Amino acid sequence: MRLKGIISILLFTLISFEIVAQTTDLARVEYFYLPYSKSKNTVSRFRSLIQVPIPLDEEKKEIFVIGLEYRHVDIDINDKHDVVAFDNNLVTSTQSMYGFLGYVWKGKNEWRYGIRAGVKLESDLEGNPIKDDFIYEIGAYVIKDKRRNLSEGEKPYRLIIGLIYSTVPGRWYPLPLINYYKKFSRNWTYTLGIPKTNIRHYLNDSHKDGIQVFATIENIYANIQQGFAPNSPTDNPDQKFAESIQHTSGVIGVGYEHFFTEQLLFYAYAAQSIYSDFRLEDGDGNRIYKINTANSPYYRVGLKFKY
Repeated sequence: MRLKGIISILLFTLISFEIVAQTTDLARVEYFYLPYSKSKNTVSRFRSLIQVPIPLDEEKKEIFVIGLEYRHVDIDINDKHDVVAFDNNLVTSTQSMYGFLGYVWKGKNEWRYGIRAGVKLESDLEGNPIKDDFIYEIGAYVIKDKRRNLSEGEKPYRLIIGLIYSTVPGRWYPLPLINYYKKFSRNWTYTLGIPKTNIRHYLNDSHKDGIQVFATIENIYANIQQGFAPNSPTDNPDQKFAESIQHTSGVIGVGYEHFFTEQLLFYAYAAQSIYSDFRLEDGDGNRIYKINTANSPYYRVGLKFKY
C-alpha cells in the first residue's frame, strides 16, 4: 500500500475520536475557515456544542449527560470546470446535528467510567432527511482525573482510555482512544492524544493568558442526498457516484488562549496542514474523486466553557 494511502487510513481512523476526547467541554461556539492553497476553493464552518450533566447520586458520583452539537459548513468550490469535473453548485453547504446521551459513574481510586450513545444527521440536506444521512455511534471509556485534591508534590493529570464504534461508511470496527493531560510545572502543561496533542505555556502566574504549539486533525463529512458522477454523465454501469463529501487534514500550528475564568476561555488558532485530502466518496467510503490535496492554512476562533 502506498504511504499516502496508509496516512489516509490512519487519519480517517483517528478523527472518530474527536467528540469523546472533548468530553470536558460543557459549551462551545466556534468559527473555522480554510482557504485552499493553489485553488479558489474555500471551506468555512460554524459549530456549537452543549453538554448538560445531571447529577443522579452524589455519593456514587453518578451523572447523566445530555449533549447536542450543531455544525453548518459552507463549501465554495470556485475552480473552473476544466479543474473540477462537476458542477460547482452541486454541493454548496452541509449540516451536522448530533444528539447523544451519556452516563458516568465513579469507581475506586479516582477512576470513573462512562458510556455514550448518539445519532448524527450529516447531510447536504437537499431534501427531507433520508436513511443515509444518519450515523450512529456508541462508546465506552474510563477516566482517571487527578487535577484536584492533590497530595503534596503531586502533579495534576488526567487520563482517558476508551473504545468508540461508529457507522461511518468504510469504518465498520471499534476504534481505541487514549488522551493524557499533565501539568508538569507552574506555567507549563502538555496533552498527548487524539485528535490533539499540544504543549501550553501560560504567560502569567494567574494563568489568564496562554500560548501553545499543537498538532491536530480536522475532518468534515456529509452525505450527498442526490448522488452524482464526478465526471460527465455516462451509461456505463460501472460508473461510481459521489455519495459523500469529506475533508481530512493533519495540521500543526500555534494558538492563543485568554481565560476569563478557570473554565471560560477565548481561543484563536492558526495552522498549516501537513496532510490534506478534500474528496468525494462512494457509498462504501472509497475515494472516487480528489477536489484538493495541496497543504493549506486554516484558522479557528471560539469561546468555550469547560469542566
